[in-house]
Amino acid sequence: MDVPSKNKLSLQIDLSKFEKATEDEKRQQDVMSKSTSFFRDGMRKLMKNPLAVGSLIVLILVIGTIIVAPMVVPYGYEEMISVNGKRDKTAKNLAPFEYSQREQKVIDEGGKVFPHIMGTDSQCRDYFIRVVEGTKISLTVGLFASILVLIIGVLYGSISGYMGGKTDLIMMRVVDIIYSLPDMLIIILLSVVLNERLSGSANPIIRSLGTNMVSIFIVFGLLYWVSMARLVRGEILKIKNNEYILAAKAVGARSDRIIRTHIIPNCISVIIITTALQIPSAIFTESFLSFVGMGVKAPMPSLGSLANAAREGLQSYPLQLVFPAVTIVLIVLAFNLLGDGLRDAFDPKLRR
Repeated sequence: MDVPSKNKLSLQIDLSKFEKATEDEKRQQDVMSKSTSFFRDGMRKLMKNPLAVGSLIVLILVIGTIIVAPMVVPYGYEEMISVNGKRDKTAKNLAPFEYSQREQKVIDEGGKVFPHIMGTDSQCRDYFIRVVEGTKISLTVGLFASILVLIIGVLYGSISGYMGGKTDLIMMRVVDIIYSLPDMLIIILLSVVLNERLSGSANPIIRSLGTNMVSIFIVFGLLYWVSMARLVRGEILKIKNNEYILAAKAVGARSDRIIRTHIIPNCISVIIITTALQIPSAIFTESFLSFVGMGVKAPMPSLGSLANAAREGLQSYPLQLVFPAVTIVLIVLAFNLLGDGLRDAFDPKLRR
């Protein structure tokens, strides 16, 4: 295509002075990517990790099951199987997708009975909905514990690392003392004390959770944030002497604004990773305590309490132990692999 000649009095650009881009220059333009944020770049790297994506899919399926199952399954987690309004004592320790004698009779007469996907337990309760409810309880405990760790650990570590000096020395000695306390012993002591104090409480939340779960939440809030505080403090000690922090101080920015606006966003990778790895730790702790009888209060199920109840009939009904145990393994493994993927995607030291 011929380039039209430019009029001397025209203010338009003279196209004859420009050259067409070569193929190498075109390829170089394709390689150059548009600007992106730290979070978006980290998520893009996370989506390239097959283990992290698989773990994310597993967790989405688990959460989806927790939400959808109670809407579909007609049984309650503490409801005993009944046929025509009468308790069905023959629906005891049924195998998966097995029907009791009364239910089979109803089916033979043309009626419909919702199948027991994981069978029933020794008290004629649908086991699938109990595992779903136990999974919900365990995930709720894990998420609640991670939120406590996130809030307390970030605040404490930020103040300690930013203030420095004697304040940092005193606050870190407090962390060392808390870190040395045995959490199991404190849970036992709190359970005994709270059982006497709160046994007659009218609060519906305390009555439904039980004193054991309240003591677990208190211990999470008192003890489990120290690792987060140490990591955040270490990051802040490296960040607070950077030029942009000194510039913010020079223009008169307050300490809380500097921590909130400039320091915390640059520690976001450590915060995300530690929070993601705290969830499986809390779930495993709750499951273990429920397994030894110090977790949720009956009849509310937990994965640990379900596994503990299944020990009595382990030889006769092993699937009653397999289902909650496999669920615990899947959730803990998925969160651990997702945490590793978040570390690989967001940790600046591993981004090269």
